[in-house]
Amino acid sequence: MNTIQELSPQEVEEKLENDKNIEVIDVREDEEVAQGKIEQAKHIPLQEIPEAVNKLDKSKDYVMVCRSGRRSMKAASFLQDNGYRVYNMAGGMLEWKGDVSS
Repeated sequence: MNTIQELSPQEVEEKLENDKNIEVIDVREDEEVAQGKIEQAKHIPLQEIPEAVNKLDKSKDYVMVCRSGRRSMKAASFLQDNGYRVYNMAGGMLEWKGDVSS
């Protein structure tokens, strides 16, 4: 198993500004996302990742996000095992300093 590369929240913010091939997926629960998420993030709760995986574009790079980084690491591992290029955002939303939307 390959290790998942982690990006700092600042690196994720830079990628969102400069890389049109990147997508952020927030794997938190609905009530967590209701408190705010990264504006460009797509919300797919962790338990829904297995059925959503075939709807994702393998030509894109994905950054997985959760509250602290643990659940998103599980999601990133699953996607990587299924042939996707993924990163995990280190520290999760607890470390995010950028804008959020509700």
